[in-house]
Amino acid sequence: MESKKLKRCLVCSAVVVTVLAAPLAGSLVHADNAGEQPVASSSSSDNNSSTSQSQVGSSDTSSDPDANSQSSSITQTHTLSKPYVVYGAGASDKDELNDVLAVNSGFKSLTATANDYKQFINPAGTTSDAAMISSVAIVPTDPGSGIKVNVQKFNGKNVITKVTAQQYAMVAQMAGVTDVTITVSANTPVSGESALTGVYEAIQADGNQLNSQNTQVANQMLDATQSAIQANNGDNSYPSKLMAAVGDATKAINDKRQDGDKLSRSDIEKILNHRLFFRGCYSTTKDHEQPIINALIQFNQAPISKSKDYSSHVDDTIKNVKKNSGQVMNQAKKFANSAQGQQAQQEAQSWFDKLMEWVQGLMK
Repeated sequence: MESKKLKRCLVCSAVVVTVLAAPLAGSLVHADNAGEQPVASSSSSDNNSSTSQSQVGSSDTSSDPDANSQSSSITQTHTLSKPYVVYGAGASDKDELNDVLAVNSGFKSLTATANDYKQFINPAGTTSDAAMISSVAIVPTDPGSGIKVNVQKFNGKNVITKVTAQQYAMVAQMAGVTDVTITVSANTPVSGESALTGVYEAIQADGNQLNSQNTQVANQMLDATQSAIQANNGDNSYPSKLMAAVGDATKAINDKRQDGDKLSRSDIEKILNHRLFFRGCYSTTKDHEQPIINALIQFNQAPISKSKDYSSHVDDTIKNVKKNSGQVMNQAKKFANSAQGQQAQQEAQSWFDKLMEWVQGLMK
């Protein structure tokens, strides 16, 4: 009798291990490419923040970046365990925003305030809650999918007027976020510069601590690339080229930091110029590259520049940035939130529940 029970236990264990080894449908949102839209105009005024982005500094790299070696040994790159929606404190029309952001009851809701902006973006900032208008939905995606960004219209209008999807993706990666799809919109036209506050807040709410030096340096890069993108706003492919080159440069810096190299300003300038040439945008960027070099110098001194997990993750995001010149990189979550997607997830859960009932029956 005991041998039969033991045999049943062994069979059940094998079944459960086999089932759990295979991924369940709908457990993660797969990063599928979607159609592209024209890049938003950068001519509108900034309604999102009353100060320029964090000026972490633009001095040479004469100080020793290894002062951050202890914090660099900690994992610097994080993703989410569940979807979040973060509304700007000054946002209205939340029901309509939910439709635009493809949000449902499965999303945890948060609010991004002026204090959050000061914490993650600019400690010296003087923005207000009313100026925090951009809202974001953040969905975890498959490991190795990097960051994809959808900048969505609101009532048919381009409402994020300054920041491109490619900037959001690469800057979030530099801050230590990865393997998510970020959807950005607003109920009124804004620059979009404070939208990443909500992304960082979601990561923290999910139980991960982003390093403030990383987030501030990343946002310095957002500011540093604005003039180059605005100067080339007639070329829809330019943001992809530039931000891929920026990603390449951060990867090269990270690789050299891993090897123990100490980089001078001249080294970093050469690294960037080489990557701009490689991406075919040196001539269109050279007159606007000094702020980008300054931001890379600060990246070199931030903990994430020496993080062992950065290089592979930034590669994933560089691929996304290269392939997508429009404002919509990934609409896979729209299926997950659709009636068909919800039905598929329910069917998968029902199947799993029935399997576990059968296994429990064998154990009796």
